[in-house]
Amino acid sequence: MLKHTGGDKVGKGTYWNLRNGERIDITDEGTLPGTSKTTFYRMPAAAVIVAAPALGLLYAAFLPFIGIAMVVKLVGEKIGGGVMESVQSSGAFAFRPSESYLSGRKKKEKKDEAAKKADEEEKN
Repeated sequence: MLKHTGGDKVGKGTYWNLRNGERIDITDEGTLPGTSKTTFYRMPAAAVIVAAPALGLLYAAFLPFIGIAMVVKLVGEKIGGGVMESVQSSGAFAFRPSESYLSGRKKKEKKDEAAKKADEEEKN
């Protein structure tokens, strides 16, 4: 049997978790770590060494597509971030966590009143 799950009692051998690349060496009988959802495959190290060039070739073949996908993701984040920034700036939310108004916030009304007084003085 090549396929085992976490918690299974197994015999001597090398067991590989292909999802994360973890290798477990059991020298005598033992129990595999993990839950019942963790899958291990019993393979000799020679089988992994033989499979390594094929996996490397597969990685090299898909590497350009990985690069293209990363560029598309980066451009999408930049465009999406610009759109989100413009949407957020159009809102009327005035909370700025880096500012503190311990002595009170300046009122806009005082500035408006001063401007009205100046306008009235110019008219007179």
